[in-house]
Amino acid sequence: MFCNQCEQASKGTGCVNIGICGKDPDIQSLQETLLYGLKGMAAYAHHARRLGMIDEEVDAFMEEGLFATMTNVNFDLDSHIELILECGRKNLRVMEMLDEGHVRRFGKPSPTTVYEGTKAGPGILVTGHDMVDLGDLLEQSKDSGVNVYTHGEMLPAFMYPELRQYPHLVGHFGGGWQKQRVEFKEFTGPVLATTNCVQIPPREYADRMFTTRVTAVPGGRRLKTNDFSEVIACAKQCPALIDRKAGESTIGFHHSVLLDAAGHIVDAVKEGRLRHFFVIGGCDGAEAGRNYFTEFARLTPKDSLVLTLGCGKYRIRENDYGTFRLNGSSVPRLLDMGQCNNAYGAIQVAVALAKAFNCSVNDLPLTIVLSWFEQKAVAVLLTLLALGVKGIRVGPAAPAFVSPNVMKVLQEKYDLGRIGTDPVADMRAALNRTR
Repeated sequence: MFCNQCEQASKGTGCVNIGICGKDPDIQSLQETLLYGLKGMAAYAHHARRLGMIDEEVDAFMEEGLFATMTNVNFDLDSHIELILECGRKNLRVMEMLDEGHVRRFGKPSPTTVYEGTKAGPGILVTGHDMVDLGDLLEQSKDSGVNVYTHGEMLPAFMYPELRQYPHLVGHFGGGWQKQRVEFKEFTGPVLATTNCVQIPPREYADRMFTTRVTAVPGGRRLKTNDFSEVIACAKQCPALIDRKAGESTIGFHHSVLLDAAGHIVDAVKEGRLRHFFVIGGCDGAEAGRNYFTEFARLTPKDSLVLTLGCGKYRIRENDYGTFRLNGSSVPRLLDMGQCNNAYGAIQVAVALAKAFNCSVNDLPLTIVLSWFEQKAVAVLLTLLALGVKGIRVGPAAPAFVSPNVMKVLQEKYDLGRIGTDPVADMRAALNRTR
């Protein structure tokens, strides 16, 4: 990142004026953080645009943010932090647009029970995040005799009435994206990957791997339009699946569902029956240390509710958390709110509760523990920081692009920290913490 405007750079020997030429580690850290946040926000904005949701101010900020990361344009730490927080605020708007677009197109979400496993007959497995792709595939395949299954972050499709109205959307197969190479081998039909979180396929299933638009993998077939006739034809030619039920799950606790029940939730807190709220989710990965989230979730007390979203849910959903009595009915203690972009919904629930109790979000009995892996997780984290949310714990490792000095600032201003190594001690601290 030499500035090419000094004698040292022209000689290839480097520049002694490192604070000006862009080699300052803190400036570089902030620029990389902004870039990752912009990438995540762009992914969400792309999905929103496909649903007809556009905001010119968001588009203008993306241009401004990218321009600010160029060499020799900005060397000021405070202005970089300001840009990063503005990225978080704009990402909130993008998630709001995406949420609104989904509801407009596919109907108001509601809880539903989802069959997990396979059913006899040909099938297509859809992974990724794009509900428009899934909707178009369902419409095109509705009279084909081919069943459709969700995978990974597509599971929340079942909470939308306009998608689950298709009887051949028969269930969900598999878990998080990091298990694709095992699970896609087991699934005998074609796999349609609609967005990021796709792995390069081995030869065992590369010839039945399809991707859409910019998503592409070696050996697979990239579809440039939403004509899914090739995928449907492939499903008919592949070996049929068999009846094999793995279980059931209840999903669809969209923020509108929880806000409809907000009065009852507030009453439960005031009555002392509901002691704490946990948000445990995010973007998952495969490296060691992520079993922390599993153990931490298992330790949540019975008088608490656990909100989860993103592919991080697959770390915690296998445990039986029991139910909680709310307005005379039993609801799962583990409330699946949807995809990673549905972090917007968790924010809306927290804001509504804070308003009901006449306090700030930081004063709520709320603990946020997030797994992070890629750019969308960065964008969501920046949104939470921009809203002034404190005490968030992320992990398992600290982001490599955050310098020690930048992390120190985040710790001092927002009490941002890494997850610990002892979930029992961390749970005790969370329940005893006075915000």
